[in-house]
Amino acid sequence: MTTPALTDLLAGIRLIGFDVDGVFTDGRFYLSNDGVESKAFHTQDGYGIRRILEAGIQVAIISGRQSGAVSRRMDELGVEHVFLGCKNKLEAFEKLRGELSISASQGAYAGDDLPDIALLQKTGVSFAVANAHRDVQRICHYTTTKAGGFGAVREICDLILDARETCAERGQ
Repeated sequence: MTTPALTDLLAGIRLIGFDVDGVFTDGRFYLSNDGVESKAFHTQDGYGIRRILEAGIQVAIISGRQSGAVSRRMDELGVEHVFLGCKNKLEAFEKLRGELSISASQGAYAGDDLPDIALLQKTGVSFAVANAHRDVQRICHYTTTKAGGFGAVREICDLILDARETCAERGQ
């Protein structure tokens, strides 16, 4: 459940970034004997991303790992800003935010583990997924009810879109 103050912050989001492993996925990846990696993505998460993009909100994917599966899935969803093999997530997000002329308060990020903390602390709204590390959950504005890979991304997208609708109804 969100507070009125959080609803106001959510309504102002113009850029949202997501980690991949543990947020878009359940954190597992499958590696065949031939070295081929595969991941499972939740279809409802994909629909949430499409709705966010249609609403004019920029989406960034920032992951510490390289993954052909992630590149392909994000291409299917129409996500333009994909940073894979990223060693400094905060730097990548801040650079993109600057290029898009989006203020820090209009940015949001969803993560699940310790490498996400620096970025989570610098965004207007920070999200932890239900299965996130306890230190991540402690610092975030909102922790999803759904786990990463099981609809957490959709939950976040719906929260943002619902907040926009609520604020529009209030005339904000």
